[in-house]
Amino acid sequence: MAQPKRRWSKARTHLKRSTWQKEAPKFASCPHCHEPVLPHRVCPNCGYYDGKEVVAKKSEE
Repeated sequence: MAQPKRRWSKARTHLKRSTWQKEAPKFASCPHCHEPVLPHRVCPNCGYYDGKEVVAKKSEE
């Protein structure tokens, strides 16, 4: 297997690592209340997931 002739400097390594960017989270809309919600999560606004109420929300009266 091929081997590098010289090792990378620390500056070059840090420069390479510093340019990496994490993707921003994608949002979907809740089919029940149409609020933005992360995919595969219970909606924090209405408590629904996959068309079913999984977290009972207290009515604010």
